[in-house]
Amino acid sequence: MNYDTLIDVATLRAHLDDPQWVIMDCRFSLMDTEAGRRAYQESHIPDARYAHLDEDLSSPVTPATGRHPLPNPGLLAQKLGAWGIGPETQVVAYDDMGGMLAAARLWWLLRWLGHGAVAVLDGGFTAWRRAGLPLTAEPPTVRTTVFNGRPDDRLWLTTARVQALPPEHVVLDARAAARFRGEMEPIDPVAGHIPGAVNLPTEGHLTVDGHFLPRAELRARFAAALGERPPTTVAHSCGSGVTACHNLLAMEAVGLRGSRLYAGSWSEWIRDPARPVATGAE
Repeated sequence: MNYDTLIDVATLRAHLDDPQWVIMDCRFSLMDTEAGRRAYQESHIPDARYAHLDEDLSSPVTPATGRHPLPNPGLLAQKLGAWGIGPETQVVAYDDMGGMLAAARLWWLLRWLGHGAVAVLDGGFTAWRRAGLPLTAEPPTVRTTVFNGRPDDRLWLTTARVQALPPEHVVLDARAAARFRGEMEPIDPVAGHIPGAVNLPTEGHLTVDGHFLPRAELRARFAAALGERPPTTVAHSCGSGVTACHNLLAMEAVGLRGSRLYAGSWSEWIRDPARPVATGAE
């Protein structure tokens, strides 16, 4: 059985010694970009490899891009092979933010390269530790392999394609409500949102202990935000194309399949001052 959206700690524990499974630690802080690596070196799930959002899961920033451009697919494939991820590998990604940051990003990147057997650990590192399951500071034992991924560029949108979306489509913005409304902006130089976008903050998908909401509650959240729009009309955005993957993951987890990622997101949209900016709730 392949897991392609979420997986619980009990299932991962049962496969901890499975040579066909690879665990990826994706802990990361936007405010301290080395915090995740330090945390991994101190303690991680046994045999987990570490993926750094800036170094591994993004390409260098340019004057035209957002803060986390998509990585070069060839370079990413090399890294995946070096981590031991091959065509038959079940990948499990985790972070310490309920999947809201780099774990969902790695999940989406693997799907972009055609690898469907990838899931995010529900509750993440916190749930694993709370369950009293094994932790280690030892480096993993890795059997390198060849990852032959081929990117499917139908899964994401450029800024030009977002600007050309027909009116029945919608940009679903994953940022916190205050950032969406333009009341505050802690990271990017311009506050606000893409005109016509709908706000659905990622943190609302999680319970107080960091697990995803029950399926019915998640579906209700998306129904309230999207109305009768089908998933194929949804483009996911956030600050830099990372937390947007969490909204996309949540939709896929409840069977709402076919939405796409606006990879550049807000930080790329505002690179050109000619692009319109909206503030307020609408």
